[in-house]
Formats: sequence, C-alpha cells, structure tokens
Amino acid sequence: MTKKEKVQFVIDTLESLNPDVPIFLDHKDPYTLLIAVLLSAQSTDAKVNQITPLLFARADNPYSMVKLSIDEIREIIKPVGLSPMKAKGIHGLSEILIKKYDGEVPADMEALESLPAVGHKTASVVMSQAFDIPSFPVDTHIHRLMYRWNLSNGKNVVQTEKDAKRLFPKELWNKLHLQIIWYARNYSPARGWDLEKDIITRTIGRKKVLEEYYKKKVR
Repeated sequence: MTKKEKVQFVIDTLESLNPDVPIFLDHKDPYTLLIAVLLSAQSTDAKVNQITPLLFARADNPYSMVKLSIDEIREIIKPVGLSPMKAKGIHGLSEILIKKYDGEVPADMEALESLPAVGHKTASVVMSQAFDIPSFPVDTHIHRLMYRWNLSNGKNVVQTEKDAKRLFPKELWNKLHLQIIWYARNYSPARGWDLEKDIITRTIGRKKVLEEYYKKKVR
C-alpha cells in the first residue's frame, strides 16, 4: 500500500467502526469544555466527568468561578490529580476571560494558549470541539497510533500533529482525532494490546512494531 492508500484505509476503517463518535468530556458550552479539558490532563475522561458536575453546580461560568477561592476549587477537583496547579489555572483564566473577553472563551488559538494552565493540546480541543475550527489535538493515544501505523516517527507530539495535519484532509480533522482516540482505547491500547482485534495496525503497522509484538507473544 502507498502512504495515501494507508491513510484512506485508516479513514475508511474508522468511519465503518464508529461514524458518529461523541465528544468524550461532558460540557454545555465553550467555557465548561475548556475547564473539562484542562482537568483531563494526566487524568481520565471518566474521572473528569464524575467531578465536573460537582464543580459546575457551584460555578459553570467565569463570573461564578472567580467567587470561589482557589482552595474551594481545589477541594472539589482533588480526585482528578494536579489539583493545586489546576485550581490556580481555573481561577486565573476565569479572571482573564472576564477582564479581557467579557466572560467569553475566545475562538482564537493564540488567545487560548495564553491563558493560565492552557497548553496547545487543550487549546486545540476547544478550537475543534467548541468552535468547529479545524484542529488536530494530539494526545498519548493518537501519538501512539500514528507511530504504530508508521504515519509518524514518534519523535514528539509536535511532529505527530504536523504529520497528521499533512496526511489527513483538513475537513476530517475534528472528527478523525476523536475516532482515533476511540479506536486506540478499544482496539489498540498501550497495555493489554491484542493485535488480532487491531485491524488497522495489523494491516498497515510499522514493521518494527509488529516484529516486537510477535516476539513478546512467542516468549
């Protein structure tokens, strides 16, 4: 298969398996999505979805959020981990949204990345999922699969994002990144990986990855 054919195989397979993949984090608007994505760093979506209803019951907009103290926020979000840094970030970004953007989340990558505790991936998710502006957020799942599929060299997430944007059609980015994450969790996880279930890697996978997999199976 040529690289172009491999890319099309990925698109077609993901579309056949899950054409209507949902957004993983529960939210009702750009602000609640921004907070949920920020909380998901080094945590699971399931855990975040348990905590956000408790937080949003107290504050689901920046004006209500700044009325809470950083300690109050931290106490609520403690189960998702990194709570001191995240609480400070949530309070700080809420203040900035009020002062600079009339309490609205800006639909601008640079503006989002300038907010406290908001990195490139978080900003990309918000651009993609809140504003439907083509972005390709790369998490550990996408990074792993782009390497396994021999579509990126695995050097770093920056390179993986560049490769994904270069290889996949722009109009598919917003849906495709969710489909790849869903596929990674269900068919190509980091642990407990069963290649028999992983049709994409089995078909187009990096030779070195496949060899290492079969070596481990023989042991």
